Amino acid sequence: MANAVLKPCPFSGYRIQSDQAWRLLAVFAAYQLALGALFVSLFHSHLGPSQLGQYNPELFLHAAYGYLASVTISLLFLWRQHPSYSVQATGHVFLDLALLPCIVYSCGGLGSGFAVLLAVSVVAAGLLIGGRCAVGFAALASLSVLAIEVTGSLQEAFTTTHYTYAGMLGVAYLTIAWLAVALAGRVEQSQMFAERCQTDLINLRHLNEFIVQHLQSGILVLDSANLVRLCNDSALRLLGLRQKPSDLSTLPGLLVASLREWQMNPRHNPAVLLTEREPIQLRFGYLPMQGETLTMVFIEDNALYQQRVQEGKLASLGRLTASIAHEIRNPLSAVSHAGQLLAESQFLGAQEKRLVEIIQKHCRRVNEIISNVLSLSRRQAACREKIELNTWLKAFCNEFQEANLRRELFELQLPTETLCALADPGQLKQILANLCSNALKYGTPEGEKITLKLCRYGPSQQPCIEVIDRGPGIPPDQIGHIFEPFFTTSATGTGLGLYIARELAQLNQATLEYEFGKHGSCFRVILASADQIMVEL
Repeated sequence: MANAVLKPCPFSGYRIQSDQAWRLLAVFAAYQLALGALFVSLFHSHLGPSQLGQYNPELFLHAAYGYLASVTISLLFLWRQHPSYSVQATGHVFLDLALLPCIVYSCGGLGSGFAVLLAVSVVAAGLLIGGRCAVGFAALASLSVLAIEVTGSLQEAFTTTHYTYAGMLGVAYLTIAWLAVALAGRVEQSQMFAERCQTDLINLRHLNEFIVQHLQSGILVLDSANLVRLCNDSALRLLGLRQKPSDLSTLPGLLVASLREWQMNPRHNPAVLLTEREPIQLRFGYLPMQGETLTMVFIEDNALYQQRVQEGKLASLGRLTASIAHEIRNPLSAVSHAGQLLAESQFLGAQEKRLVEIIQKHCRRVNEIISNVLSLSRRQAACREKIELNTWLKAFCNEFQEANLRRELFELQLPTETLCALADPGQLKQILANLCSNALKYGTPEGEKITLKLCRYGPSQQPCIEVIDRGPGIPPDQIGHIFEPFFTTSATGTGLGLYIARELAQLNQATLEYEFGKHGSCFRVILASADQIMVEL
């Protein structure tokens, strides 16, 4: 495997990447092949130094031919990468330690200068195998040069001995081995750091791509040639495109016209693009990059844009109404308390008692309105989590029926598949409780049941909860006002129930809508799917 990490020395923690290790071994084998061929050719051509085979030509030829033949055969195993890297690397180093001392001996010992070739073998051992094994090979090289001098002295083959030189070479080999090990360790650390940086960059790129693709706002990036570099899923959805556009010719004409107008006059930045479904907001900008400047097109759902503006207005209105509600509650408490004391009087007639009941009734109603207004001003942010709607809706239905003692008037319809949504369970419960209470109050003729239906809705197949009653429905001239605050057709209602339900739905990125069908009134809560992740900025 190209990305595998090898540990060629079993006695140390030195590691090397597999592909890098095989490349280094191939370079060392090429060096050995060239060295063996050079020995043979120089000996036969008599063009080399006079020391070649000076003491024992037969030993030199046998060692040189054996060296060249062994390296040539090893190339086949190196090409097949079998046996393992550790075995082959160790074999190449041992080949030098076994035959190069014979060549040095046949050339007249350490005085010939060929013992320096073992230094290359020691360096190769440090890079290819590393760790304590490299130091062991250096020790063997030191012993081999010492053995050359001892053998020459015993056989009286050399006129002079070089024990001091042999000792110095041994120290040099060990020093070179330690330096090679240290260098290999530094290279390993640098490579590991580079790999971590590369991994971080790859993860960061994937994270950026994930965020861009799952933004609620659409993003288009065009280069200087007006070719589309980037187009996220939201842009495709908002523009009604089935596949990623390639250039301006594949984009809606109104968008291209707005872009051309902005390029001519950058001051006119925001633009509105009318689509078949709903208007979308366009914004343009330049993104300077190294070597070129990209054009960014931000595409935003106009409904979402208006929702954010409306939320700002409602926040200001909420603070104002909260302060007014507090000011109203104080005198209201006094009126209510006075009415209670008046009701306890023994001198009131029937007509006076009726008037006192009216005072207390409307005090309670005003107090309920104030409580709802204060709950709006203190509204907390939605803590959305993944909800398995099949199980959750069944539990809600049972709990609501038990609390209202109306079990026989509800019918639950669940799909065979499990639907999951992102929503605040408490706020979703408040929305459905309001809708079910309205259905019990206004839309249940005798003998009919209220249906709680879980299904998928719309082109995006989002999870949806429908509350369907069999009542007469809402008059067409009033449908446009049902979600307005304080709008009610009931003498006892406050007109804030559906308004609060819709506000809670918007907090959970859901939609609450009304439809009158053949079965009666249907309030539909379209929730955000837990399987379609969106990043809202």
